Amino acid sequence: MSRFVQDLSKAMTQDGASQFQEVIRQELELSVKKELEKILTTAPSHEFEHTKKDLDGFRKLFHRFLQEKGPSVDWGKIQRPPEDSIQPYEKIKARGLPDNISSVLNKLVVVKLNGGLGTSMGCKGPKSLIGVRNENTFLDLTVQQIEHLNKTYNTDVPLVLMNSFNTDEDTKKILQKYSHCRVKIYTFNQSRYPRINKESLLPVAKDVSYSGENTEAWYPPGHGDIYASFYNSGLLDTLIGEGKEYIFVSNIDNLGATVDLYILNHLMNPPNGKRCEFVMEVTNKTRADVKGGTLTQYEGKLRLVEIAQVPKAHVDEFKSVSKFKIFNTNNLWISLAAVKRLQEQNAIDMEIIVNPKTLDGGLNVIQLETAVGAAIKSFENSLGINVPRSRFLPVKTTSDLLLVMSNLYSLNAGSLTMSEKREFPTVPLVKLGSSFTKVQDYLRRFESIPDMLELDHLTVSGDVTFGKNVSLKGTVIIIANHGDRIDIPPGAVLENKIVSGNLRILDH
Repeated sequence: MSRFVQDLSKAMTQDGASQFQEVIRQELELSVKKELEKILTTAPSHEFEHTKKDLDGFRKLFHRFLQEKGPSVDWGKIQRPPEDSIQPYEKIKARGLPDNISSVLNKLVVVKLNGGLGTSMGCKGPKSLIGVRNENTFLDLTVQQIEHLNKTYNTDVPLVLMNSFNTDEDTKKILQKYSHCRVKIYTFNQSRYPRINKESLLPVAKDVSYSGENTEAWYPPGHGDIYASFYNSGLLDTLIGEGKEYIFVSNIDNLGATVDLYILNHLMNPPNGKRCEFVMEVTNKTRADVKGGTLTQYEGKLRLVEIAQVPKAHVDEFKSVSKFKIFNTNNLWISLAAVKRLQEQNAIDMEIIVNPKTLDGGLNVIQLETAVGAAIKSFENSLGINVPRSRFLPVKTTSDLLLVMSNLYSLNAGSLTMSEKREFPTVPLVKLGSSFTKVQDYLRRFESIPDMLELDHLTVSGDVTFGKNVSLKGTVIIIANHGDRIDIPPGAVLENKIVSGNLRILDH
């Protein structure tokens, strides 16, 4: 009789479901440990240490995953944050800027999360290399912004890119083109963790390679991995050694996440003399943001609560704009010294996000992830700042891309600002249908980007193309039914119109 069966029967006779589960859990951990050891033996010598760190990190995460079950927050303990724990941006801006803003800027490092691919927009390679405005990519705009800062204030603010194994090679090739820019650029890599089979909970990978049939066996474990991988890369210590004190972290596809001197000054010269270790920029929810993570008070500390952590019975309450008015923009300002201290104490606590995926061959797997903002509760003296919506301008879809390419925004030194010609400072609601999902299809369907200065709402569905110099105003809905095609003629002005049926313009 195997030891496993003996342990099992012993647990059963003790009539303890919890003991039974504990035995299963221990056996599973042992099996995973053996599998990871097997994978490690396939690592080439120059990758051995790095792979070992990754697999050790995964084992810790997997151990926690087995310990924690069900929603990770006790709804009864969730409270609205105290008034002073989320400051309005206007109050922070009203303090003005000191004369020595250059020396304050020299303490800053800009970190962009650059692990994502452009697959959801039908593009190969890193998302940061998609052209978003006048042929400029996300990465171009980021470099332009920081170079403008360094030139204007005669400073040395570096850019750090957190790449993943998916984006590292392509990103590094492109970085050569910035060698003459006045921005030091560093990169480090996110960890590479093994996906696990949904049924057996064992790693899918059989060796360390990530090509061929192993391509889908690995994943980057979410941006919460920044703390460990930044620390492990040695770059954290290098930057502290250069006198840097804070990082400004944001998603590279959030075009609103530019360096804000007022927030930086508030961090470096706090009015009460006590520095914050962690600042999260939040902004007011709209109906489009009801699923966004929100800041709450939980057991005496600020805590980010994501929809996945909420018990089912309370999801509607969580989505309520009246109860939870703000959401996390993922623009974060974090003390480097605090990251180092907490990392060395192994004290950064982030909830595990269980992300189910189906591989191309049909195999169901799960990947365990963490989110960078969830660590807020581990830092001392954390603060939320309620910033204008303009600091949250993410480009996740071609609908977002249409907005940022249009005349709603003007581009200056890499930063997008809403045009003064728009009477209402709100962003129109744009929904482009599935024919526009891929960037190359989307570009093919617009001969030029329409004038959208007076647009409130645009919905487009089906086989629709736009001629040059089209103008869209108010609410415009264009629906081509299956088999029909609609060509909006050049120079057309559509104001509060519904266009449907078949409208083809043919050359003769």
